[in-house]
Amino acid sequence: MLLGISADSVEKQGKFRDKYDLNMALLADTEKQVASAYGVYKEKTLYGKKVMGLERTTFIIGKDGLIKKIFPKVKVDGHIEEVVSALQSLGGARLSASATAS
Repeated sequence: MLLGISADSVEKQGKFRDKYDLNMALLADTEKQVASAYGVYKEKTLYGKKVMGLERTTFIIGKDGLIKKIFPKVKVDGHIEEVVSALQSLGGARLSASATAS
């Protein structure tokens, strides 16, 4: 199962999902409880100022509920391929990057 979680409202996430034609569930963490629990709501530097914000991170979580791999500070370009490769090396289903993007 593939899930996306962000601090955006359900309405904003719906617009994002529609704009990019995503075929995955998006969860709203507007109170940042999940982000805090996973350690990705943290102090960041933005234009030279310290601010609290989300660090874009991907977690691969096994069927046993344990974290199998973490991709911190995600950059969008090439990330799908990186995740597909990690899933395959962890014994996941045979996926192609193009299959996961739609």
